[in-house]
Amino acid sequence: MNLYDVSIPQFVRALTNMKAFLEKGRAHVVAQGRPESDLIEARLIEDMRPLTAQVQLASDSAKFVAVRVGGVANVPMEDSEASFPELAARIDATLALLAQAKREDFDGRDGDIVTLKAGGREIEFAARDYVLGFALPNFFFHVTMAYAILRQQGVPLGKMDYLAGAIPAPRETA
Repeated sequence: MNLYDVSIPQFVRALTNMKAFLEKGRAHVVAQGRPESDLIEARLIEDMRPLTAQVQLASDSAKFVAVRVGGVANVPMEDSEASFPELAARIDATLALLAQAKREDFDGRDGDIVTLKAGGREIEFAARDYVLGFALPNFFFHVTMAYAILRQQGVPLGKMDYLAGAIPAPRETA
């Protein structure tokens, strides 16, 4: 296994699941006759970012692994999404970028230095530490927050909406 194996397939699965549970959120507010902004702008608590930002930050966490470690060309994303179709398009754009990542481009990159600029300073990580200790936890934090916001707002989601595709099909026995 390399850094590709532990990141890109996980990002693809979780982003695909997130797109599906966002669609359930959209359908839920439509069925209730509520404006979609009720969910788009929802937060778990006042000092947390809204649903849109949770999707954007999950997207960024995934795409920057492909860019910083896998050498995929960055595709700037505006962070201007304000509707469910725009969030779905953001996820689709992220999935398209991730599809460009090739396993072999991650080979031997564990010790390469990844530099993040945050809060006016630069933080350096070995690529392995960046992926395992920063990018993956950050990604799943934001996916989980998006799920939690939707649940808090009454969207009928269950654990399998979050985990879809993570559980292998039962093996056939003779």
